[in-house]
Amino acid sequence: MKTKYAIIGGDLRNIKLANLLAKEKNIVYTYGLEKAEEIKKVENITLCRNLEQAIKETEVIIGAIPFSKDKEHIFMPLSQNELDINNFMHKAQNKIVMAGGVDFKITLLAKEKKVEIIDLMEQEELAILNAITTAEGAIEIAMRNTEKMLHKSRVLILGFGRIGKVLAKKLEGLSTKVTCAVRKKEDFAWIEALGYQGISINTLGENLSQFDIIINTVPQLILTTERLHFVDKECLLIDLASKPGGMDQESAKKMGIKSIWALALPGKVAPITTAQFIKDTIERMLKEIKKEKGEYDK
Repeated sequence: MKTKYAIIGGDLRNIKLANLLAKEKNIVYTYGLEKAEEIKKVENITLCRNLEQAIKETEVIIGAIPFSKDKEHIFMPLSQNELDINNFMHKAQNKIVMAGGVDFKITLLAKEKKVEIIDLMEQEELAILNAITTAEGAIEIAMRNTEKMLHKSRVLILGFGRIGKVLAKKLEGLSTKVTCAVRKKEDFAWIEALGYQGISINTLGENLSQFDIIINTVPQLILTTERLHFVDKECLLIDLASKPGGMDQESAKKMGIKSIWALALPGKVAPITTAQFIKDTIERMLKEIKKEKGEYDK
């Protein structure tokens, strides 16, 4: 039995996701995607004029990644309309909502409104796969925005989480000289085990001058104005972290250091692949939910 989905807002990833779901004969209702030409007149996809029409008969609502950027409205870059989160939650009562980067306060609001909300980015398999596309996007940015080869370039990665680990591995494959700045003892141990250089984030200062490229993955201000004074003027800065980011972009600009804040890379560099990742995760989770409710038929 096919599923009825509502896709509300989101970027190119949700456009590709709608196509993938419809191709498998699922019924897809959308709202907040009216600027997307490629899903118009597609079999099994209905572009709805309002939220009520989109969610009325659906079992699952798929939101944006990130779900919201201002914590007040759903992220809908492909729409001329705005959708207040409180209004959305009121109308989505007793529905399952799957989105990404859901703020804690929004989770509390969903609970209050009797909405079962699931943060897709807390699903480990999707987070890891997302890290791959983010790392590839960062490397593409580095190649396009530096006049040097990555081969033997000195690259500093701030943070060693999912993205940092994948990025370090891929950069190593391109013969760059990888250094990772971290705080935790276990991160230092892994960095040593994998053959990278490790330095403490707490001791960043004059040592910043040796790097050709610095890539941040930590959503916390690390490259402050004070630290940026030590960065070589020819260095390329790439910030992959969500708001507030890890680099003082304004100070970097004033100092003449090229800095790129690269947000939501998976949706820009590999929307089809990322949409497939999201689809697989959603389908797995729905099977688990139905199984728990005794509705899953093998």
